[in-house]
Amino acid sequence: MSGLISFALDVATNRKWTIAVCCALMLLEAVLNVAVIWKVPYTEIDWEAYMQEVEGVVNGSYNYSTLEGGTGPLVYPAGFVYLFLIFYYVTSYGANIRLAQYIFAGLYLLNLGLVFKLYHAAKKVPPFALVIMCLVAYRIHSIFVLRLFNDPLAMILLYVAVNLFISGRWTTGCAMFSLAVSVKMNIILFAPGLGILLLQSLGPVRTFVNIALCTVIQLALGAPFLLEDPAAYVSRSFNLGRQFFFKWTVNWRFLSEETFLDRRFHA
Repeated sequence: MSGLISFALDVATNRKWTIAVCCALMLLEAVLNVAVIWKVPYTEIDWEAYMQEVEGVVNGSYNYSTLEGGTGPLVYPAGFVYLFLIFYYVTSYGANIRLAQYIFAGLYLLNLGLVFKLYHAAKKVPPFALVIMCLVAYRIHSIFVLRLFNDPLAMILLYVAVNLFISGRWTTGCAMFSLAVSVKMNIILFAPGLGILLLQSLGPVRTFVNIALCTVIQLALGAPFLLEDPAAYVSRSFNLGRQFFFKWTVNWRFLSEETFLDRRFHA
């Protein structure tokens, strides 16, 4: 028994077991995601609205002032439109929710693998910490397979970018970062930190080149919409002053609604 306990402690604390623990967790998470899909009711929040928004593009509209869904106007950049157009066709115009859930379960595993890779590269995190991370990931499962939000897609692209950054592949990483921003604007909140790292690692000239690359990618992806109505596209997809409804917040639920809706708080 003491030998078994010693082995368990070694697996939990020795980083030589990290890859084995990650593989085991990935397998368990695959089973868990399937169980969640089958046992926990799907909650419709934004998926239908996403499908309605991209359907407007399918019908020939590239003007952001006219693209909207059941929850309001389209407020995400062009990368979101292109990705969810793929989902639109793959899931029979958004009708096959179960298939969409399985796709997002696969995306969850991809996201988890990218995060594991970052922790493994850090060479600081013991295996038991990865187990704890998975155990407290209820909300992440919900965002992926029970809500089908666009946040996971943006974060996957961001984690790909970070993995490239730590490998010294700054230009490719910046391209992936720009793609992440094109899915959801809030990824741009990472830009100041990235800018500092670029300056430290590459110097001002190469930093400028990489920022220019990010800009070109945004312009190329948004071109069909920018040519139609640039003001509508920029004001809707990159609206830094957008205010969110209190009923949808989770992290700030402890605040009063009055405080949450105060413009100074959102600043």
